[in-house]
Amino acid sequence: MAKRTRPWPALFALCLGFFMVMLDISIVNIAVPSMVRELGTELTAVIWVTSVYLLAYAVPILPASRLGDRFGPKRVFVAGLLVFTAASLWCGLSGDVETLIAARAVQGLGAALMTPQTTAFITHLFPPDERGPAMGAWGSVAGLAMIAGPVLGGVLVDHLGWEWIFFANVPVGLIALALTVVLVPDWRPGNSHRFDVPGILLFGAGLVCVVFGIQNGQTYGWGTAFEVIGAGVLLLGGFVLWQRANRREPLLPLRIFRHRDFSLGAASAVTVGFTMTGMLLLFVIYVQSVLGLSPADAGLLIAPLAVVSGGVAPFAGRLSDRVNPKYLLAFGLLSLSGGLCLVSLVIIPASSPQALLPGLLLCGLGVGFTFSPMNNVTLNSVERSLVGSASGIFNTARQVGGVLGGAAVGVLVQARAGASMTARANEAAAALPAEFRQRFVDGFTGEAGAEVAAGEFGGTPELPLDLPSEIAAQARELAAQVTGAALTDGVKTAFLLPVGALILGLLCSVNLRGPIGQRRSPDRMTATR
Repeated sequence: MAKRTRPWPALFALCLGFFMVMLDISIVNIAVPSMVRELGTELTAVIWVTSVYLLAYAVPILPASRLGDRFGPKRVFVAGLLVFTAASLWCGLSGDVETLIAARAVQGLGAALMTPQTTAFITHLFPPDERGPAMGAWGSVAGLAMIAGPVLGGVLVDHLGWEWIFFANVPVGLIALALTVVLVPDWRPGNSHRFDVPGILLFGAGLVCVVFGIQNGQTYGWGTAFEVIGAGVLLLGGFVLWQRANRREPLLPLRIFRHRDFSLGAASAVTVGFTMTGMLLLFVIYVQSVLGLSPADAGLLIAPLAVVSGGVAPFAGRLSDRVNPKYLLAFGLLSLSGGLCLVSLVIIPASSPQALLPGLLLCGLGVGFTFSPMNNVTLNSVERSLVGSASGIFNTARQVGGVLGGAAVGVLVQARAGASMTARANEAAAALPAEFRQRFVDGFTGEAGAEVAAGEFGGTPELPLDLPSEIAAQARELAAQVTGAALTDGVKTAFLLPVGALILGLLCSVNLRGPIGQRRSPDRMTATR
């Protein structure tokens, strides 16, 4: 505890590494269209670049928190930072999507080693009555990184190429490493934990099956996909049963869910993770592939959202020590859902980018009021002996939500766009001479239409080679309009998913108790457990 005299410099060093971890969840979204084109692959494969990172991040977080308890959080954080930085270099050097997916999995493992150590250090460096501002700073880093990713990524992709969204991590990672070694105390809780290997395997396999089934239903058929999803659900059910039966030291101590605020806070984290990943992916698809904005312009369009979020989050963190955090969280979730509804309402194939700003600003306000109060009310609701596990479960919940959000909205966009293409093609074909209409529509039906929906954003089907030149030019223009309109239909429909998730999160937040649970002393909580 001697190092507690300088807690804020230590927290700054930890948050710099954590900022990179969170940034790499969202920064890839802005590069998705560029990756599809330059790696010569499909949307489903590129979405795995995000999903595998989140999976490799979510699954090891719980055992990673125990590694910190056993070997010291500083040592585990430094190890994770080294893995993350090296894997970032590997990502940038990848020449195909398969290699990139493998490198992202390793990068996610490094992120999992780092994240629980940051929240564990907050409880060590700051006394309970000073953790609100610290949690506010940590929460603002998480929220700001999620929003700033597309802004920074857009500039890098536009001017240097998608590889540089990963190369940029290398110097930042080295700086964070040096600061951590110098500023962060070598605190060693000294707890000797058992590692629940069956639990890790059941949880990891179940989550992979669910995500694989959701994300690849279009590719392998939904009959097969539902079988895989069902197997995943059974594995996750087996995981819960094993956690109940394991009397030694389960990966997921179920008794922690007896704390009502923790359970509801973790559920809220799932909905927030789902929303953040899903909404950013949808936004990037729309503004780049339909409106035709460059990655840099798309990032700049999101910049006001990031500014509002970053400005509000520290205020919300401080306020959460004085006001019941559940009201701040509910306000944040309500604002975020309202902003998404506004964005969805103005989405049309030829919308002005400026028309999106009111909704984006409201989203920024919501994000700023969400992370800090959610972190504060959730992690302060458990006794000190469970803080390590609580931190791991909370972060896992948010990442699991992100995995499901990215997979679900990606699938729904493709499915809705593919279904819309035939109707949109029939409408557009009316502008062509009668003898060419059916041939034009055939390019958007069946397998041809599915390939357009799954392939490069804004792509068009191959037109018959024997069309007269003047008809071919008109058909190409109409085909671009059809794909843009169909993709807009897909994005508009898919926005319902994050909005629905936020409604569930809002229901959780209004049922929180807030300060009642937080004012109970750790000793009393232990005695009444």
